[in-house]
Amino acid sequence: SVVFVPKRQRGRAQINQETIQRLLDENDQLVRCITEYMQKGRATDCVQYQQILHRNIVYLGTLADASTEIMPDNDNVGLFC
Repeated sequence: SVVFVPKRQRGRAQINQETIQRLLDENDQLVRCITEYMQKGRATDCVQYQQILHRNIVYLGTLADASTEIMPDNDNVGLFC
């Protein structure tokens, strides 16, 4: 996962639109894999993908929360519609 960064490098990465897009693309692929495994009746095989997806979603949510704290209130209107 592009979110997993070794502890020694944490806090140094620049979060930009490219990084966010890579996460969204990765999440799309994870959902596709999870769906495929579920359709094949292999639910236990998709647990690791669900864990990565969950971590990515929590990370993106944290970024979204942090960005709304930085922006003035009037700039947040319609941001997450």
